[in-house]
Amino acid sequence: MKKIKAVSLISGGLDSTLATKLIVDQGMEVLAINFLSPFCLCNRRGGCRYEAGEVSHKLGIPLKTVAVYEDFLEMVKAPKHGYGSNLNPCIDCRILMLRKAKEYMEGIGASFIITGEVLGQRPMSQNHHSLDLIEKESGLLGLILRPLSAQLLPETTPEKMGWVNRQALLDISGRGRKPQMTLIKEFGINDYPCPSGGCLLTDPGFSQRARDLLKHGEFNLHHIELLKLGRHFRLSPEAKLIVGRNEPENNALTNLARDNDMVFMPAEVNGPVAIGEGGGFCDKDLIALAASIVARYCDKNEAKEVAIEYKSVSSIDNLALNSVPLSEERLKELRL
Repeated sequence: MKKIKAVSLISGGLDSTLATKLIVDQGMEVLAINFLSPFCLCNRRGGCRYEAGEVSHKLGIPLKTVAVYEDFLEMVKAPKHGYGSNLNPCIDCRILMLRKAKEYMEGIGASFIITGEVLGQRPMSQNHHSLDLIEKESGLLGLILRPLSAQLLPETTPEKMGWVNRQALLDISGRGRKPQMTLIKEFGINDYPCPSGGCLLTDPGFSQRARDLLKHGEFNLHHIELLKLGRHFRLSPEAKLIVGRNEPENNALTNLARDNDMVFMPAEVNGPVAIGEGGGFCDKDLIALAASIVARYCDKNEAKEVAIEYKSVSSIDNLALNSVPLSEERLKELRL
């Protein structure tokens, strides 16, 4: 007789951890899969990938990690089912991950998928209509088991076939997490993962900056990484300035700068590193504007002007100019 196996989507978050444990505790052979997205919001320890590895290790199950960076970018550009309140294409995101999980499931001879979804927790993707739609479009009708809300949902194939005990599954719903926190204590899991991993595309500020990338044809992995750092200013359709907010960000921006980018920094006082991107930085007025923005964030010690050095990344020689810090009003006009 064929041994029944299941594939669990492990995000590194609390819900997927609990959902997986509920099935592992029933004696089911479970294999985990984790998808690496450029928009993961979890910054605890080593991020979502680390958390997923820790969860899988504690549960004693193998983990497969799949990078879906390019797939995610293409999906975000034009999601079939639209965006949520920000730039979050939650329904298309779930369909994408479940299609990838289905490929893995079929490749290893597993029979169904486990997710940590909770009915009513996310308004766009975790209501009855959306859950049904996601199942149909992922090609997994009846094969997605959601253990945390299973008793509030129609019976799935693994329940009907007796592969899992429906009575041992739960009826959690809504956005609160008290039931999950109680369950974690019952399971004796002390060092539990992020309560909710989250996605940068649900953040209004990040979404606004990401829309600017879409508008200017710059929506790629390099620019997405830059969006996670600093203050962003659109100086012209072709030129953008990213200003570091602290020393770690200054270092990160320096490492991400490419040969054709411009680097700005104060010559004599403490202040940020800034990276100028785009072809517009051959224009002296644009360089002066960028320098005045950098001057705005320097320790000026009451000086009216600040000496700002600048150069292209590939250049050896620094140039400098004295800059009057840009007005707050003008700064707000340019900031994304």
